[in-house]
Amino acid sequence: MRKIRRFVALLFLALGVAAGGLLNADDRGDHELARQALERGQVLPLRTVLDKIEREYQGQVLKVEFEEDDGRFFYEIRLLQKDGRMAKLEVDAADGRVLKVKRK
Repeated sequence: MRKIRRFVALLFLALGVAAGGLLNADDRGDHELARQALERGQVLPLRTVLDKIEREYQGQVLKVEFEEDDGRFFYEIRLLQKDGRMAKLEVDAADGRVLKVKRK
């Protein structure tokens, strides 16, 4: 049940649904960009990427950001790993490849 609730919350964030007005105007713009990129087939669905990340990095996703740089799309994902360390991953949104990992 927790996974379903987390998925729904992240889906709201990824698709730009302003649940209860929690997203500011800038967030809505970023999420609208993510929704449009998904509709055009330029990026993988967030759930697909999160399934891969959770399997490979064994952690709980805490935050997801969607970014665009020079026409390329990225998911920035922060997760708390089982060993208690925080990991920040930069993931290519087009193919799900992890491009960069920073751990604290």
